[in-house]
Amino acid sequence: MKFELSWNTFGAEEIAALHRTIDSGRFTMGPQVAAFEAAFAQRFGVRHALMASSGSAANLLAVAALRYRRERPLQPGDEVIVPAIGWATTYAPLQQYGLRLRFVDVALDTLNLDVAQLEKALTPRTRMLVVVSILGNPAALEEIRAFCDRHDLIFLEDNCESLGAELNGRYAGTFGDLGTFSFFFSHQISTMEGGMLVTDDTELYQRACSLRAHGWTRDLPQPNQICAPRADDFFEAYRFILPGYNLRPLEFSGAVGLEQLKKLDRFLEARRRNAAYFVDRFGGRRDVIIQRENGCSSWFSFTLILRPELGDIRDRALNALRQADIEFRIITGGCFPCHEAIRYFDYDTLDNLPNARLAHERGFFVGNYPVDLRAKIDRLAEVLDQALSAP
Repeated sequence: MKFELSWNTFGAEEIAALHRTIDSGRFTMGPQVAAFEAAFAQRFGVRHALMASSGSAANLLAVAALRYRRERPLQPGDEVIVPAIGWATTYAPLQQYGLRLRFVDVALDTLNLDVAQLEKALTPRTRMLVVVSILGNPAALEEIRAFCDRHDLIFLEDNCESLGAELNGRYAGTFGDLGTFSFFFSHQISTMEGGMLVTDDTELYQRACSLRAHGWTRDLPQPNQICAPRADDFFEAYRFILPGYNLRPLEFSGAVGLEQLKKLDRFLEARRRNAAYFVDRFGGRRDVIIQRENGCSSWFSFTLILRPELGDIRDRALNALRQADIEFRIITGGCFPCHEAIRYFDYDTLDNLPNARLAHERGFFVGNYPVDLRAKIDRLAEVLDQALSAP
């Protein structure tokens, strides 16, 4: 019995949407993307939603918009507090804009940033806090929002793994000054490739609009807050005001996003049923640590960390999973300072990041997706029982 990391959630509705897009003759960003942005903003209760070519692109647009905003823009050398576990492109835009990273450890039970260490991490150079809700599990977003407000910090929320997660009735991804989402194949909904930036700040939204498409003015909503239009239409159509990118999504992605968004509640219900079964099977085990749910997780996957007292057992456990055709991978992107890319960053760490390193070295996750996984979870438990009890 194969236990896959991810599952294709496209049905007849998405296929029909793709065919309608082909028939329309409009393939690059257009009305389908705009309709998906509007539906997403309404669903998640935000003023602005801007689709990008990926969640990574959304992170880049968020940092770039903050760099070029009118008042108190981010400057090279400004310090950003970040969690030690995240995806590579949580951190890369910060490096690319000359920011200094200050890594803080995660809590071992939730795998999210340890908020008890925030006051110690703060320095006179701190300008922003970037928080990741790991694998569907909301971080301590209310405490982090209050901390940022208290210290006049920007709050950037990387919610790329946690679409649909909630904390006290509010959606993860909407607590920050900006939030980002991803719609990659394995995520809670998929647009093949694609991401979203959300914000209630109109200036940041409009700067991200310009940055998404070459830094020009053509896609700006009117009236806009960032530049006055000029009378000469010949030049106005190709007027570049920011050093931008081409991070536009395709119409295909917007079209299937509209269909996937309609199914989100059903997908989340199935993921949460699987999660309840997983927690029931693994929550009482003494050989692994599983993720403790904070708020209402959207359960991207199921994490397991082999307890240190088991000794050097990781390879045995992972080889058993391979032989049983159970797919797995490291938790998110692992502890980022453990990767070679860190040599290119200006950074420091609050301590040796013991929890993040433990998750990096002894942790992995298996898949969750909106089909009944009870038999596959049972098989996972059986394989680990045999592997971890062997002499």
